[in-house]
Amino acid sequence: MPAAARCAALLACLGAPAAADQPVWDNFNGSLAATKFADVATFTPETVARLERAWEFHTGDVSDGSGERPATVWSATPIYANGTLYLGTPFYRIIALDPATGRERWSYDSQSTLEALTQPALKNRGVAYWESGRDGPCEKRVLLGTMDAELHAVDADTGQPCEEFGEGGVLNVNQWNDVNDVFPFSLLQPPTVVGDTIFIGWSGMDWEYAVAPPGNLMAVDARTGELLWDTGFIPPELIPVTGTANIWSSMSADPELGLIYVPISSPEPNYWGGNRLEGVPLATSVTAVDMETGEVAWSRQLIDHDIWDYDTPAAPVLIDIERDGQTVPALVQTTKQGFLFVLDRRTGEPVFPIEQRPVPASDAEGEVAAETQPFVLHPPPTNDPFEMPDTWWLADLLSGGQCSREREAYRYEGIFTPPSEQGTLLYPGTAGANNWGGAAVDPRTGILYINSMHVVQVIRLIPRDEYQGLMSGGGEIEGGNEEGYHPQEGSPYGIHLTEWRTGLGLPCWEPPYGTFSAYDLRTGERLYEVPFGLAQMWGFHGLRDWGSPTLGGPVATAGGVIFIGASMDARVRALDAATGEELWSDLVEAPAVAIPAVYTHEGVDYVAFVAGGNSILKPEVADQVVAYRLGLAD
Repeated sequence: MPAAARCAALLACLGAPAAADQPVWDNFNGSLAATKFADVATFTPETVARLERAWEFHTGDVSDGSGERPATVWSATPIYANGTLYLGTPFYRIIALDPATGRERWSYDSQSTLEALTQPALKNRGVAYWESGRDGPCEKRVLLGTMDAELHAVDADTGQPCEEFGEGGVLNVNQWNDVNDVFPFSLLQPPTVVGDTIFIGWSGMDWEYAVAPPGNLMAVDARTGELLWDTGFIPPELIPVTGTANIWSSMSADPELGLIYVPISSPEPNYWGGNRLEGVPLATSVTAVDMETGEVAWSRQLIDHDIWDYDTPAAPVLIDIERDGQTVPALVQTTKQGFLFVLDRRTGEPVFPIEQRPVPASDAEGEVAAETQPFVLHPPPTNDPFEMPDTWWLADLLSGGQCSREREAYRYEGIFTPPSEQGTLLYPGTAGANNWGGAAVDPRTGILYINSMHVVQVIRLIPRDEYQGLMSGGGEIEGGNEEGYHPQEGSPYGIHLTEWRTGLGLPCWEPPYGTFSAYDLRTGERLYEVPFGLAQMWGFHGLRDWGSPTLGGPVATAGGVIFIGASMDARVRALDAATGEELWSDLVEAPAVAIPAVYTHEGVDYVAFVAGGNSILKPEVADQVVAYRLGLAD
């Protein structure tokens, strides 16, 4: 950006309303508004070149899956509160660190079963924090969920269990899993704490069953763990034949309105919906729930009759937007489809238009796809909804035309092309254009920042008899993380899902594979879109303009710098918020697929990254936490 334009942008910032003070980073998304914004001005495009490692720490809780333990997937946002940095690990431990030195203050072991009960890997996205405002033991608590459905509460100063919570400091959340309970309520995402209430969602097993536990949101007392209310999202008449529509991701809340905003996932089975043709209105939605009563205040369904597993993947961002001379209390819901739904958070009504457009019909047995789907074209989607990327000439050449032949053979008619027996090209892929990292927003300027993944997959419906034959044929054909064979037990079809690649592993679609974008929410205009990260395979890196698939989200700062990990090449980066240009990077031990935390401790500003890895990007895993601060100027 030219100097004059940057100056104008800064002047506009100075004239905007001031952001609220943010002395802590005590929530997965930095705040209940999920803005992932740090009111820290020392990190600027001019100073970030001086970033240096303040400390690093290794938890020891890591597995590559080659031994007795499953592999780990670690995307935990560090929590800064009570003058301490708290981490949850994929071995379901809590570790408290000195924020300035990284020295361990205490640790707590949940003694959880380290088995992949509902997921292909041991997974953790961190901890939550609660404090009462009183003095005494357990008036400040750290909360950790486990895959076997326990919520642990420990004293934030000592790590000792809080005896009055649940049974001796442990709440058995699975006690409320009493319908279609084919798997436990895995607590992989930290709960959301508002005042003295803990709001709990849960994760399950995707792609395995047609009938599964019905998704729900539970509110419990932060002191005792007593269940206050429980709200479900599947119509009672459909519960015998379907399941999930759960909340596996983070949530946001507006205490003044008394509403918690929940991203609800798709119903079961994920890629065939002949058992639920009546419709599940709250599935694949963003829904506002009254925090006192559990009643649904409003809901906006983002996909009608979801048969693509396009779960609503992240907490909506809460931001006040100036429109037509009015201040609109809004939210922005990012989606796997790449659409940005901007809604009035009081009512769910659109701030920018939502169009119902015709989409392709299904040819699967017993399936009736929705005739139309909601499209948001302003702000522009992060991924083209009408046409996936072109076939990549290099991959096609090296594969002897495999990519071109397959493009002709598979079904593809734009986004929302239904899964099929012949095989359907799925774009964006099931991990989405956008996933749990969501977006960051600068509340002073109304500018939203988001990384997006551009990956094409192939989904094939396999008739039940054929699938059973495959399963009985022997060999290693079980499903993996976001890929492979899965039964959808109880439906006419199993599935096979894989990325669209050549035999050598090259993507058949042309780059970029990942981008980073900025949007002005006041106008809905995209300010820029640039390739982000470096793709990596066999130890080689792709070109910079190819970008990288990404998992994890950005953090915006008041100094005009974006911090983000998220890419395959295991680098953490600082970007210029005005242009998306990379200003600084550092190599860590695995892809940093967690949202970073920016915090101020004893007058010094830090940014901390968890480098844990995720096999959706590549097999590399680690147990590293790295914190950076500015070094002295020359």
